[in-house]
Amino acid sequence: MYAKIVASAFLYLSVPPPTVHAFAPLSPPLPASSSSTSLPATSSSSSSLAATPPSRRTFLSTGAVAFGALAGADLLCPPSAFAASEVANMLGATAPDFDLPSSTGKGNTTLRDLTSKQKWTVLYFYPGAFTSGCTLEARGFQRDQDAYRSLNAQVVGVSVDPVEKNAQFCAAENLDFFMLSDFGGKVSKRYNSALTVPGFGTFSNRKTYIIGPDGTVRWVFEDVESRVARHSGEVIEKLRELQA
Repeated sequence: MYAKIVASAFLYLSVPPPTVHAFAPLSPPLPASSSSTSLPATSSSSSSLAATPPSRRTFLSTGAVAFGALAGADLLCPPSAFAASEVANMLGATAPDFDLPSSTGKGNTTLRDLTSKQKWTVLYFYPGAFTSGCTLEARGFQRDQDAYRSLNAQVVGVSVDPVEKNAQFCAAENLDFFMLSDFGGKVSKRYNSALTVPGFGTFSNRKTYIIGPDGTVRWVFEDVESRVARHSGEVIEKLRELQA
């Protein structure tokens, strides 16, 4: 999951993605040298390659591969028992308040604005607009808008993207719902949905919260990354269960 977030960070910041190079297998060790044994001549291309310092692109790519390996091994940001307990403590509690600019261009939106409509709110956090996973997730929510309306529910997205980028994303995907811009990830941190990538900043981790009309957290979807394609469907199922 974290490796995918890192990949989103490269795309978000327009940094060239990491390149994996194929290397020839190592030659077997040479026999003990003698006065009559000479080593094969080193080609000029090999010597020039070894003498050439890595370019900025190569340096970033190599660093990304190493960083991604750490993330994939859960060594960079291992699951925290404290964070898990915090999420558990949120169930049934009043959802953290927020006041964030909306992609609609009509100013800020607060949690009170959403709950004042006496609707259920599906508040979902995502890493970055226009990335593959986030696009797939948003399309799922858009596809099921009729189902959400029938359940008296509204979908609202949150990311650290600027308002302009979120607005472009909503327009490009013809979304009937809007996004909120969480500059610096402060609200994401309150919802235990922040992921800090060294050297790139803080992003919104992929999580979804179902908030009742009374403003309380009724459910939290944590492992969304592994089931993005079917996530909207499971949110609808949970809404029906909670409303039964």
